[in-house]
Amino acid sequence: MSGDTRFDVWYLFALAGAVLLGAVLPVLPTGAAVSAGAVLATHWNPIGLVGVLIAGAGGAYVGDLIVYAGCRFGGERLAKRVGWLRDNASLDALRDRLAEHEIGVLLTSRLIPGGRVPVLLAAGLAGYRWERFALVDLTASSLWAAVYMAIGLLGYVLFDEPWQGVVAAIVLVMLTTVVSSLVRRARKKSSDPK
Repeated sequence: MSGDTRFDVWYLFALAGAVLLGAVLPVLPTGAAVSAGAVLATHWNPIGLVGVLIAGAGGAYVGDLIVYAGCRFGGERLAKRVGWLRDNASLDALRDRLAEHEIGVLLTSRLIPGGRVPVLLAAGLAGYRWERFALVDLTASSLWAAVYMAIGLLGYVLFDEPWQGVVAAIVLVMLTTVVSSLVRRARKKSSDPK
């Protein structure tokens, strides 16, 4: 990736590290980081999009494996200590859904903002098979990175300057997160018994 010094392999390592950290401690906007990376890669080194996909998916995958292993081997106590587990009632419902539609739930949980950690908890605490999880999550992490890259590419198409595309990508990711949260709350309200 020697096309432009503003976008090189070190950026991809930083991106993978940021996504990994955000996957383990969900405080960083990892989707926005991948979207911004896609904008920058497209402006400065289009072949770097492959690197952004690999870095984003790789960081997400390794982070998910760490969270899953922590839940699987550290149990509920570790999950509560780290702050991954807050609501036991919804965890039981997720375990049931995971048992009924395992692959669909694991794939979509990565795409729904705020949906990944509860599903990883349910899978880890319920003893979901490690090999199966690793395989399905590889697909989910790759799909997740591709979706957020597409959001970044939309920002690139809409604006001429890289900073404008990055801001647009971040705003699109934030809007997606807010809309998803509102939809989830509305569904929860409508399904709660009166």
